[in-house]
Amino acid sequence: MNITLDRIERLEIEDFLGNDIHCECKEAHRVAIDRILIEKDGIDKLPECLRQFQYKKALVIADLHTDEVAGKQVEAVLRQANFAYKKFVFQGEGELVPDEATVGALLIQVEKDTDVIVTIGTGTLNDLAKFVSHKISIPTIIVATAPSMDGFASTGAALIVDNLKTSFECVCPKAIIGDITILKQAPMNMIIAGFGDIVGKYSALTDWKLGKVINGEYYCDVVVKMVTESMTKCINNVEGIKSRDEGAIKNLMEALVMTGIAMSFVGNSRPASGSEHHLAHYWEMMFLFEHKKAVLHGTKVGIAAVITAKLSELLAQSTIDFDDAISKANSFDQDQWKKSVERLYQKAAQEIIHINEKEQRNSIAKKIARIHTIQENMNEIIDIAKTVPSAREITAILKHAGGASRPREVGIDEQHVINGILMAKEVRTRYTILNFLSDLGLLEEFAHEVYDYLKKEEV
Repeated sequence: MNITLDRIERLEIEDFLGNDIHCECKEAHRVAIDRILIEKDGIDKLPECLRQFQYKKALVIADLHTDEVAGKQVEAVLRQANFAYKKFVFQGEGELVPDEATVGALLIQVEKDTDVIVTIGTGTLNDLAKFVSHKISIPTIIVATAPSMDGFASTGAALIVDNLKTSFECVCPKAIIGDITILKQAPMNMIIAGFGDIVGKYSALTDWKLGKVINGEYYCDVVVKMVTESMTKCINNVEGIKSRDEGAIKNLMEALVMTGIAMSFVGNSRPASGSEHHLAHYWEMMFLFEHKKAVLHGTKVGIAAVITAKLSELLAQSTIDFDDAISKANSFDQDQWKKSVERLYQKAAQEIIHINEKEQRNSIAKKIARIHTIQENMNEIIDIAKTVPSAREITAILKHAGGASRPREVGIDEQHVINGILMAKEVRTRYTILNFLSDLGLLEEFAHEVYDYLKKEEV
């Protein structure tokens, strides 16, 4: 199938499945998902879906909450259809941590005759199932319980390994079932978290453009339009999302799945994850270290999108002294950087330092080469920065939905805001506005200006 910018808005989500997509960008795209059901009473079609793929026995996994929300219903339809299954429910009322122990606990449950994992849930359960699915070559089918994040269709799984939030390449689920009857009844904070994750795409797509201009990264206008169209549809129907309108919830779930398809198309998370996600991951790790209750991923992403929008505003208003930037690059202190990483990342520090040194991320020569590229393309970069909605516009969108827009609303204090802006770039290798401002020696100055802005707006 051929796709172009003009044709994207006329396609349905199912049109992207099971086809080799020949794109305007000259790359061939494909997603390994075979079926997506986002409809009312979608769970009733689970047995049919399992038999379509000729599966014989499922391992059904859930946690205590998702078991109550949809697990018993899944069991009922499987029993009624005489489909063989084993069920495993993660115990514990607290947040499920996707670490080595949790992965091991899931692996132990897989019996020799298991040929599919049916995962009832969203974020962490989704990541665990996809990772284990990839490791043991048993496919997974996701039964979503809330439209709360965009990882359903992605080929990545975010786990905590050696105390560091790490993304692992894995496989897409074989199928995704989003039962609108269940999704619309999800806690409103989870629905709004999904909306926050969608709003974060403003930042992610801007970072991708920066990566293209500065580092020559692959970039696809068609994929960008796929994500933008989905995002716009959700933002234009905030009232429907707030009122749990079935059509609006369907749009939100489809947008979350579509961004996962977009990631599969390009082979990485560029279309959906940038500096806003790096900030969210940083805060998540800090809360984990401090034994604080986790904040929903999409909620953090939405708040971070306000911050990255303000960084773009400050950039667009700045006059860059490139001689000063090169001077600062030449005086970079690797030992001081290591001390900062060790102080903030604690148990995860050594892995970050190891990856950094292996990839030569702090290479002065490479940084200076990037500064020259930035200088040559500064007009285009400023134009990119000006296309981002302002921090106040992003704030208004989030507030209209009833979502958090300020770090303090979810317990993220001044130091976590400033340190996050300064050090969240170490969490991932991907080039974003955080790396860009660091290259120019402006990141610390901008971090304090952003915090002052946030504090002023709270008054």
